[in-house]
Amino acid sequence: MSILNNTNAQPPTFLLTGIPGQTTAQVWISIPFCLLYVVALSGNSMILFAVLREQSLHEPMYYFLSMLSATDLSLSLCTLSTTLGVFWFEAREINLNGCIAQMFFLHGFTFMESGVLLAMAFDRFVAICDPLRYITILTNARIAQIGVSMLIRNVAVMLPVVLFVKKLSFCGSTVLSHSYCYHVDLIQLSCTDNRINNILGLFAVFVTTGFDCPCILLSYILIIRSVLSIASSEERQKAFNTCISHISAVAIFYIPFISLSLVRRYGHSAPAFVHTIMANVFLLIPPVLNPIIYSVKNKQIRKAIIKVLNKKKLQI
Repeated sequence: MSILNNTNAQPPTFLLTGIPGQTTAQVWISIPFCLLYVVALSGNSMILFAVLREQSLHEPMYYFLSMLSATDLSLSLCTLSTTLGVFWFEAREINLNGCIAQMFFLHGFTFMESGVLLAMAFDRFVAICDPLRYITILTNARIAQIGVSMLIRNVAVMLPVVLFVKKLSFCGSTVLSHSYCYHVDLIQLSCTDNRINNILGLFAVFVTTGFDCPCILLSYILIIRSVLSIASSEERQKAFNTCISHISAVAIFYIPFISLSLVRRYGHSAPAFVHTIMANVFLLIPPVLNPIIYSVKNKQIRKAIIKVLNKKKLQI
């Protein structure tokens, strides 16, 4: 059996997969996915533009929201070309370097989203538990430092992952089970020892989402304790209302993330197309719903978006 090694002059080419067993209906199935991409791209772009243009939104909470929108926008763009290319044009081929690049950004921005949600939880914690020092703690410089530290963390955990993928050799089947390159999916096709790759992948998840999730939970335990100590029921409700959007964003990120992990590990009896659809939907749920949630629940964001849209209509 011939072995495809990435050290050769010609790197291996992999085949992406659309919806298994649904080839004839794939174009029609792609229409809702296309609409979801449109909503994700337009919604997050609108929030970024509103925060950038409106002086009233130049506050720590909205800076973190703009980070979340930028991350969601980038996450959507990571898979847009390959997913729609597979669904519409049967453009299934991707070389190893392209696959590794997509994998780096896909996982990197997923971990980035987890980090931004942690930063937003810290923002809510300071705003509710120590409101008098909110502006002095969350200065523009500190917010920038938080953003840069999250980028450094993601690059630091993802670089070893992609470098060790480059060392793998591939033989036999080169058919991936998704319409994008996913780390576990890729290393399972190798015909060399991939234990170190599995360990690095688990380590990357542990030091990012595995660290962020308990910290977010801890921050809300402290927030709840602080809110319950407020005598006025009206003030308690007001404090809780400021957290609803963030709690929703945390839920729509971690619940699909955990569900997809459980399905991949224990749902072997489920049809292949169920895994594929779930994997694609998981990547689109946060980018699609986050702008909607913040637009509906946050009056200032809603007003800013309406103001921006009205300005565009007047210019036309």
